[in-house]
Parts: sequence; structure tokens; C-alpha cells
Amino acid sequence: MTRRLLTTLATLAAVAALAAPAAAQTAPDGVLQAELLGGWRTEAGTQMAGLKLTLAPGWKTYWRAPGDAGIPPLADWTGSENLGAARFHWPVPEVFDLSGMRSIGYAGEVVLPLELVPRDGGGAIRLSGVVDLGICEEICVPVSLRLAADLPVPGAPDAAIRAALDAVPPQVTAPVRCRVEPIRDGLRVTAEITHPALGPGEVAVIEAGDPSVWVSEPVLARAGPVLTAVADLVPAEARPFALDRSAVVITLIGGGKAVELKGCPAG
Repeated sequence: MTRRLLTTLATLAAVAALAAPAAAQTAPDGVLQAELLGGWRTEAGTQMAGLKLTLAPGWKTYWRAPGDAGIPPLADWTGSENLGAARFHWPVPEVFDLSGMRSIGYAGEVVLPLELVPRDGGGAIRLSGVVDLGICEEICVPVSLRLAADLPVPGAPDAAIRAALDAVPPQVTAPVRCRVEPIRDGLRVTAEITHPALGPGEVAVIEAGDPSVWVSEPVLARAGPVLTAVADLVPAEARPFALDRSAVVITLIGGGKAVELKGCPAG
């Protein structure tokens, strides 16, 4: 099947309880619908599938770096067959403010393109796993979605997945200079990014390349085309550490647009 309606969370609860971590809960009836889009085989031999999430008015879910007020999504595809690797592609997110705290994610409806690499290039993928994510209105609820589907080969291009891929922020090569200094419980990164402002409500997100490293909300200052972003990076052991500058990702978001910059070279 190219599409399989998974369920609403009202009927998902019994299934999720078998696969979810202890923290997972059930959401109010009708809050979330999830649908797996089977997609197609690309010229590169990968399977371009998608996870479609539809949220009730007032509810939202989160981007890969959700901010302190959000819950990062996690996926476990251990039960799959003929699957070598999997990764989500992330369309431009929205920035939300709740009680003075910032979060980053999606409201209404979103398709998250899911690119899968088969172990056997010509064989079909049996996708089976659990996606843990947070959904929030005034409070946040961690939930688990259990997914299972036989993905079509070769399949057919899907307009919803293509539109979501078109909305993924482009990676740009704007000049970036970074100063890194130790602090008591980690590192402080000062990044100078030469890039025009994207629009109103501009924010920057810095990712350390290691999801176990907490990154503070950057403090921003703009002088013409130069944006300065200062953030603290704190690992689990809460002490200075060796930062892989090439793995750092800086995303600028504003005016409904976003761009992504890879690397944080010394300057």
C-alpha cells in the first residue's frame, strides 16, 4: 500500500502501551492523526516515504531541536526488514512562545519526509518501529506512534512529500566565524554569521552535532548583514569538552523562511 492510515490516538493507546517508554501517555481524543505515506524509490536507490501528522486546532508538535519548552522527536526502526539507515528531512518550522519560553515546531498539518536506505537495493522495505514525540497545547504530552507498513517498489511520486521536501531549508555557505571558550559546565560559542535578515522574528538555533549536548537559546545581536549568536553548550557530564566544529549546525529562521549553515570554523 502506498498509504496506510495508522489511527487516531484514541485507538492508538493500547498499541502504544506495548511499545512506548514509561513516560508516554495518551492524548485527548481526536488531537492527533498520523498517516504513513509509502512514497517511491528515488534515482539514488533510497525510498522517499513520509510521516503525515494532523493536529487539532491549538495543538503543535516539535522540530528536531525543539527548544527548552519542547520535546525532541525520536525514532526507533529496530523491527524493520531490509532497512540499512533512515533519516527525517525537516521542513521550515514555526517559532512559538509559551509563557516566555520559546519552542520550535509545527501546528496544523505537517509531512515529515522520511528517507530510507535499503540493505538490498532491489528489495522492498518492511518498515516497523516507534516514533516518540511531544504534542502540546497549554501542556505537553509525550506520545508514541507505532508504525508498520510494507513500502511500495517502485512506488509513485507523492505530491505531499515533494512539497515537504521543497520546504526543507537550503544549506547555504554564508561566512561563519566562531569563537569557543570554556565555561564551568561546558563551552560558550560566539558565532558571527554574515547573512541578510530573513524577516520578522528572526531566531537562530545552534546544534552541537551531538544530541546529548544541551544548547541554550542563543542571545542575538545584528549589525547590518552580520548576526552574532552566543550560546552555551553543556554536555551530560557538565564540564568543558572537545567540540567537533564541523558537526555544528546553525539554522536561521524568520519570516516563514529558514537557511541552514554547516560547520563553525574558528575566526
